[in-house]
Amino acid sequence: MKGGTKIPRRALDGVLLLDKPLGLSSNDALIKAKRLYLAKKAGHTGTLDPLATGLLPLCFGEATKFSQDLLEADKTYEATMRLGIRTTTGDAEGEAVETRDVLCDEAAVEAAMQRFLGDIVQVPPMYSALKRDGKPLYEYARAGQTVEREGRQVTIHALRMLACALPLVTFRVTCSKGTYVRTLAEDIGEALGCGAHLTALRRTGVGALTLEGAVTLDALAAAAESERDGWLRPVDALLSTFPAVHLRDEATRRFRHGQRLRLDELGEAASVWQAEDTRVRVYDDAGKLLGVARAAEGVLAPERLVVSGS
Repeated sequence: MKGGTKIPRRALDGVLLLDKPLGLSSNDALIKAKRLYLAKKAGHTGTLDPLATGLLPLCFGEATKFSQDLLEADKTYEATMRLGIRTTTGDAEGEAVETRDVLCDEAAVEAAMQRFLGDIVQVPPMYSALKRDGKPLYEYARAGQTVEREGRQVTIHALRMLACALPLVTFRVTCSKGTYVRTLAEDIGEALGCGAHLTALRRTGVGALTLEGAVTLDALAAAAESERDGWLRPVDALLSTFPAVHLRDEATRRFRHGQRLRLDELGEAASVWQAEDTRVRVYDDAGKLLGVARAAEGVLAPERLVVSGS
């Protein structure tokens, strides 16, 4: 509001690959980007701690309907841990609670890291947004309380050392949703007998999206409106791993109304994605995205529809 005049908001559809800066929460980054675009509706696809930098896909308009798919996606990070010191938070924002000698060498670190590949069980950190009795765990932690947390299974798909200058170790990890990289660093430190905490974290991938073509808030702020819009990717950038289905006129009309379609009525292309329980992205003949559907038991069932056909 300025001088009693309300600034009009834009009905904007698309995906922005933001390179989040250090020290800013995901929500604050979203608010700044939404303000720069004057967007009516926006959301992000999973939080990054203020300590973390890197890829934060932001969804505008119709793209917000598909943000859950990225929340479920695997993530890739590059991280640095400091061996020999444990902190209250598991990262550099916390206070040191224990210091131990680092007696291992690079080969021992590499061997310890390999023990965490595959399915593992993590106990979520107290300094996290997970809720207990309706209250985030970090509120208990800030009050000096520790509550019991159940271990959760996560999957470490890949874990590779990038640099080792003890006591600092830099690594790349690709992991399933719900993985805490600072907990991973702490657990590796415990396996080495010296403890550890995370000193830097950068997210480089979310599902099939990477930092390639990502933009900073500073660059957005310095750009003209037309240049900002050029950084927006189409809504289906979130759905690139789904097989594509193109419908003809009558099938398009029925799909837009949320009707289920029989696969055997949709022509030769149906044979490509008749695999059991396949999620697909659906387009009309002109190549406009109609939404996401599930192909199963001989039927194409709409899940989420795009209103604007972005």
